[in-house]
Amino acid sequence: MAPETPAQGPTLRYFTWDEVAQRSGREKERWLVIERKVYNISEFTRRHPGGSRVISHYAGQDATDPFVAFHINKGLVRKYMNSLLIGELSPEQPSFEPTKNKELTDEFRELRATVEQMGLMKANHVFFLLYLLHILLLDVAAWLTLWVFGTSYVPFILCAVLLSTVQAQAGWLQHDFGHLSVFSTSTWNHLLHHFVIGHLKGAPASWWNHLHFQHHAKPNCFRKDPDINMHPFFFALGKILSVELGKQKKKYMPYNHQHKYFFLIGPPALLPLYFQWYIFYFAIQRKKWVDLAWMTTFYVRLFLTYVPLLGVKGFLVLFFMVRFLESNWFVWVTQMNHIPMHIDHDRNMDWVSTQLQATCNVHKSAFNDWFSGHLNFQIEHHSLKESGQLWLDAYLHQ
Repeated sequence: MAPETPAQGPTLRYFTWDEVAQRSGREKERWLVIERKVYNISEFTRRHPGGSRVISHYAGQDATDPFVAFHINKGLVRKYMNSLLIGELSPEQPSFEPTKNKELTDEFRELRATVEQMGLMKANHVFFLLYLLHILLLDVAAWLTLWVFGTSYVPFILCAVLLSTVQAQAGWLQHDFGHLSVFSTSTWNHLLHHFVIGHLKGAPASWWNHLHFQHHAKPNCFRKDPDINMHPFFFALGKILSVELGKQKKKYMPYNHQHKYFFLIGPPALLPLYFQWYIFYFAIQRKKWVDLAWMTTFYVRLFLTYVPLLGVKGFLVLFFMVRFLESNWFVWVTQMNHIPMHIDHDRNMDWVSTQLQATCNVHKSAFNDWFSGHLNFQIEHHSLKESGQLWLDAYLHQ
């Protein structure tokens, strides 16, 4: 006879929101709530497939909406959650925490159900195949430019621009695979994610997952969203955090001039001077050998392709020029729809309010859609964030 789960056995307990909220720290138990059921994630965080931090960011809080947004096969995940179940909210407890907007959340869940019923979350595989092919063709065109026209100044610059476009566009494509947004099963999404980010870009998939899932879980939340970790050491971000710095009289940088040095520290330097080295440290330090193998194929391919034409010195100049151009492209696209928005500590707001306050959209056009990899629709992407995002964007912005 199979053992009873905590929900069925005599050990079922009832909890209040206050009791759950007290289990949020690193030095004590960590609980969270999903669909009124209370789970003890204290030990599970280290085994969580999405990483320990992303699930820990919801310790002491309701995680129903992020649970729905982050998992494809929810039925399978729920089976593994049974061992973590310790009880549920008391019948007199509301389904929503006092800090959350019940009406807005109810309307959002209704909208999400309608969108799914209309089939707008289903990805078009032909589109993604063509998207990948256009990246591969640009990659070949970059090499052919040097092979056909020689290595003089103009072909060299044209090759660098083409390769930068490849890197930027591959970055947008890996983003879709990384979100498990293209295929209905995780296996194919993970495989293509490794290929695009590993072989076409030379970065580890695990590193992207580690950072990006945290960003989506708590966008623009200080200490929880790694994308704003540049505060306060380089920039003073957001009105609330800036006022805190002023009251504490902390001066890490001349913030009154940050609008000037942002152009020197941010867009040009992020990829070539930071990410380029940190990704190897991340993969080796965390023993992500599969990721390291995929990354190695990128650098070997690039070396064997361009060193015979340019020599080692010319190859290094081309490589870092590409990283420089790609970095500017990447930073401007990703920051223009986040940094201008609200930045604060985690106030445990409802899912929709959190996403809406942290993101904004950029005007739709054929060029903007391509240039940003459809990340100009950040509101829809952050709120719903599942497969078929491109088609949902197109429908909502007709």
